[in-house]
Amino acid sequence: MSDLSEKLKDQIGEKRGPSEWLLVDQARVNAFADATDDHQWIHIDEEAAKNGPFGQTIAHGYLSLSLLPKLAGPLMPVVEGVAGGINYGTNKVRFPTPLPVGTRVRATSTLIDVTDHPMGVMIAQKVEVEAEGLDKPVCVAETLSLMFV
Repeated sequence: MSDLSEKLKDQIGEKRGPSEWLLVDQARVNAFADATDDHQWIHIDEEAAKNGPFGQTIAHGYLSLSLLPKLAGPLMPVVEGVAGGINYGTNKVRFPTPLPVGTRVRATSTLIDVTDHPMGVMIAQKVEVEAEGLDKPVCVAETLSLMFV
């Protein structure tokens, strides 16, 4: 086991955050719809969405996921000797409740695993994105990051 993974293992189970709040407004949702070609009315048509199942537009689930670098990036474990890192993927992603447009979100992160990798150290974190005023998180993801030494 490398020195870096030893340092990180000491942080397993520590919850970090919450992050700063971030407003998910209609302009952000529309820009995401344009970037992904997902123009479903429930996301972008405010008039039609008033008569839909949620009474207003909701953000794309994948928009919530795409905000993890912004929300959870500052919550990454900090150790000396790391030259950089990349997103490696996700093991599991869920969207427990819809995110109403116009709602603020923030994240918490918990380090759940650390393993050595030929290029450095792989860390797994459980990230939860909560929305202001909602009981359930809008996104729960187990993310993987590769930290270079």
